[in-house]
Amino acid sequence: MSQFISVGAILLSTIIFLAGQGLTGTLVPVRAHLAHFSDFAIGIISSAYYVGFIIGCYGGPRLLARVGHSRTFAAAAGIATAVVLVMSLSVTEWSWIVLRGFFGFAAANVYVVIESWLNDRATNQTRGRIFAAYLLVNFTGLIVGQWSFIAGRPLSPTLFIVSAIFYALCLIPLGLTRMAQPHAVAVPELRPMQMFAISPVGVAGCIAVGFANAACWTFLPVYAHDSHLTRALLAGFMSAFTLGGALVQIPIGRLSDRFDRRLIIAGASFAAALLGIAMWYFGGKSPSVTLILVALFGMAALPIYGLSVAHANDRLPRERFVEASATLLLINAIASVVGPIIAATVTDRFGMATLFLYTAVVHVGLAVFAIARIRAVASPPHGERFAPMPPQLSPTALELDPRGNRAADA
Repeated sequence: MSQFISVGAILLSTIIFLAGQGLTGTLVPVRAHLAHFSDFAIGIISSAYYVGFIIGCYGGPRLLARVGHSRTFAAAAGIATAVVLVMSLSVTEWSWIVLRGFFGFAAANVYVVIESWLNDRATNQTRGRIFAAYLLVNFTGLIVGQWSFIAGRPLSPTLFIVSAIFYALCLIPLGLTRMAQPHAVAVPELRPMQMFAISPVGVAGCIAVGFANAACWTFLPVYAHDSHLTRALLAGFMSAFTLGGALVQIPIGRLSDRFDRRLIIAGASFAAALLGIAMWYFGGKSPSVTLILVALFGMAALPIYGLSVAHANDRLPRERFVEASATLLLINAIASVVGPIIAATVTDRFGMATLFLYTAVVHVGLAVFAIARIRAVASPPHGERFAPMPPQLSPTALELDPRGNRAADA
């Protein structure tokens, strides 16, 4: 129990920061759309976030080694606070592209600090429970933030101020903690081409998730706004997508522990494609149908990343788990830079509803590739059980995942 009390401040800071993330992730696309930014510009703004996030993930540990965890966290949260306030003052495409890049860098550093601190506090006995608590805090914080969208009109600065309040408040729990500073984190060696040779479906799954899910996080709020949903229904729409993905991860993961994971990846991808087509055709015709469909869509699309990582780990010894997962995270992040731009090109020309046809094409491509690999190569034995993944994480969180606990084998 004392172990969980000691990480309470970390988890409280996490849930407050993630509430800001949930609100900002919903607000920025809607506000950009209301400012008559093109879909392509909104896609670039989203891509800038992922560029900053990549730089923060792999440059952040050097900052930690230089100034320590507390100062890095304070600086990153301060940048996040300032960025959202400046975004409310300067509503232009170019300024938002730059600002979202800085925000992505700040967010990555926040995650690196939080996850390395949790990892430092975890033992072999508590690692799994702490990781589960971190997952719960992630999804809860996002949903709280998404529902905070009802606190004000998107054309006013109110919601940007609420986001800034979340980012400022997240400083308090960690700022008052008396926990010792953890050791500096190290970024594992990354070998993408070797990873593709070991697990083609795992790599393809992470790329597909970057292409499809990053586009969804970017444009789902715009789609909901174009469907004339009220602020409350728009918040419910985003929460349904997030909650659907959260609820199904454990059941679908346990199913993948019993069968060839590539088959489950193919099945989830086909389901996501069919539901994407259903969203394109039926979505927007009634609020209740739209909410049900987007929840089902989240159930199919969001677990694919965790399934892909688990499949890659089946082909590797446990001591290479962190390296492999960090490589897959990098591949997914790079694809997330590209995905919103491709989706924006489609929606700019054919309308926002075609977002779901775009994701359907991506998911069908992944499903076909997975089936082809099943026919060509026998299934590897399952090395580890599936573990759910938060919507966003840094390489540091991979050390916290109990499947990567090398000491457990000693």
